Amino acid sequence: MPNIENLKKQAKRYLRWHRERHHPVAAVIRATQPRFRHLADRDVLDAPFSLADAQELVARQNGFERWEALTTGTHAMNNPTGTISERPYLSGTEAVLYVSDFAASLSFFTGKLGFAVDFSYGDPPFFGIVKRDKARLCFRLVSEPVFVGDIRQREELLSAAITLDSAADIKALFLEYQAAGITFHQTLKTQPWGARTFIVLDPNGNLILFAGPGG
Repeated sequence: MPNIENLKKQAKRYLRWHRERHHPVAAVIRATQPRFRHLADRDVLDAPFSLADAQELVARQNGFERWEALTTGTHAMNNPTGTISERPYLSGTEAVLYVSDFAASLSFFTGKLGFAVDFSYGDPPFFGIVKRDKARLCFRLVSEPVFVGDIRQREELLSAAITLDSAADIKALFLEYQAAGITFHQTLKTQPWGARTFIVLDPNGNLILFAGPGG
């Protein structure tokens, strides 16, 4: 049987990570706790999570239904991994943007594009997430060029695509960004397939597509 004191430390560590909004722990909680199964990372971190919950998480990781069963070595789960055996549920997707200046990127997306900082990690930060409504983008700091020259602009290689629900919304957002002095790789236009799109060029050369229905 694993050392109980070590297990207690593990539980307290998970509890601390949840309180500190350490995003990777959300996936662990979701995988082992049925009530969190269909929640996004942000919702997992917003939800109440007690020491008892953290202890149950550790118990399930070790093949037991409850903490008490783990500490006494009785009533092991049929699923020894402690994870939920249903078909995996994909709860979301997030694009990753490579940036050479983390602080400047946060400033651009929050000050110009209307996003808010959801999470940043590192001292100094090298990874983070910004959000606006249901749109979420990840930043990863890099110290060397990832792409050769201006290939992204020449080949129109998108770093992310964000959708809006109506023609009115896509037009209003374009006008909002135009008034904010945003640099566009492509201004608002109607595509042959009917969608209306525009593409923002960020300070790191990332191309962000915004798309909505034609109207």
